[in-house]
Amino acid sequence: MPSRVHQFYAVAFEENFSLRQIAPAFPEARISALELFVPIEPDGGLYIFPFGAIVSHDVPVEHRERLFARLTRAMPKLTTRIIREDYSVLEDPAAPIGISGGMLRVDKLTPQRAEIVALTVAQSAAMEYYERIVDSLFARTSQLVDRMASHGTVPYRITPLHRFIGEAISSRTEVLAVLHLLDKPDAAWEDPAMDLIYDDLRDEFDLVDRYAALTSKLQSIQDSLVLVLDVARDRRLVLLEVVVVLLILLEIILGVIHFTA
Repeated sequence: MPSRVHQFYAVAFEENFSLRQIAPAFPEARISALELFVPIEPDGGLYIFPFGAIVSHDVPVEHRERLFARLTRAMPKLTTRIIREDYSVLEDPAAPIGISGGMLRVDKLTPQRAEIVALTVAQSAAMEYYERIVDSLFARTSQLVDRMASHGTVPYRITPLHRFIGEAISSRTEVLAVLHLLDKPDAAWEDPAMDLIYDDLRDEFDLVDRYAALTSKLQSIQDSLVLVLDVARDRRLVLLEVVVVLLILLEIILGVIHFTA
């Protein structure tokens, strides 16, 4: 069998997917708890993952756009595609399994191995989406901390801080919930070759280190915001104490005026 290059194309969206909601738009699909798979002749396919990513395998651009249109009709409020990632796999009967020249090389790309590739590429695209969110939160947090460092104070209103902390906690929860899918798929435990493919791809996309960096940034954001919130509360308490002292003084002054009148 001659060598062949397979193309995988991933897109990540802001929304997570309900596979059961999408399934009627793809009656030919096979659905499981982890994905919805649409077979495409002769040996390609479309993978839809619940964490908001889709991956096409050897699907021509025109056909891929038609499939995306079906997804959009099933989810009318779906946002514009925001993250795209593509990856090539060389199938060569004479090639040992491994990464070479930025490309995965396999002796045979079975449907199970294609699924592992699709999952990993989808995870990388989804992680890039969360990296953008976390980088934005990190930048906003840095502005608050820099203001506190330069002015020695923080915004008086703490309601926006509460909202910001809630946003950071929500993002952290979503990242942890979605990217637990970095756990090794069951199929990889059953096939040593698939295990090797999964490990190689995970290293190729640097998924473990990127995930660790995400969780570390989110924890840093949360810690910084809690500190800023404590400073803001202390400032309000000082102001409240000043108001109480002024009220007491006013009461004393009014009492003296009343006594001397």
